Amino acid sequence: MTTNDVSKRRQTAAWMVHLVTASGAVWGLLSLWSIHNRNFIAAFWFMGAAIFVDAIDGALARRARTKEATPWVDGELLDNIIDYFNYTMVPAFFLLVSGMLPPGWALLGGSVIALASAYQFTQPDAKTDDHFFKGFPSYWNIVVFYLFFWQLSPAVNMAIVLFLAVMVFVPMKYIYPSRLENVSSNRWVRRGTLVASLLWGAATLGMLIVYPSVNPLFVFVSMGYAVLYFFMSLYRTFRPVQRYPA
Repeated sequence: MTTNDVSKRRQTAAWMVHLVTASGAVWGLLSLWSIHNRNFIAAFWFMGAAIFVDAIDGALARRARTKEATPWVDGELLDNIIDYFNYTMVPAFFLLVSGMLPPGWALLGGSVIALASAYQFTQPDAKTDDHFFKGFPSYWNIVVFYLFFWQLSPAVNMAIVLFLAVMVFVPMKYIYPSRLENVSSNRWVRRGTLVASLLWGAATLGMLIVYPSVNPLFVFVSMGYAVLYFFMSLYRTFRPVQRYPA
């Protein structure tokens, strides 16, 4: 199919999807502005908006078939640029400003995040053929969110950052929340995983809404999903779904 065969309507739809993806840069910029002003709760809201955009733009791109409709725009490259900015540089800057790392160590912690993620984002198999992430998938914005709410000591926060940076280089598979085809051969498990992901999002938003109060249910659901996500990912690393010919 050539670009001449693609209707203006489809091209417009594809451009709208690219605009949705690119809007993540605006949310990231607003996050940086809020962090600079030490309005950390507002920063988390903007980070959440960027995560929401990232959660939906892939499905929208596949539905609009953007590669066919606008082949001169590399949507995957655009997505990776936006993701590196939002999932890496924004949370690294958060750690520089927030005082959550030991005095004198914040720049090192932020640099470790930036360098480890630069490696992860440039790996050709960072997203595997069976739709998993390989190595810790640079969820640094989510990590920073939990560190902020846990109120751990700066030394413990630094240890967590260093540990997760090392995990970038460990070839463990991590579930790709919007691509669950190979999480299980059982469709009910896949649907349950999707529902659990949505509940995590709702509970995490709930934690943000009620802050500085703490709702035990929101915390339980949010942290419970994080634990479930890790162990399901670990299980699928060693026990991938077997596909048999019909």
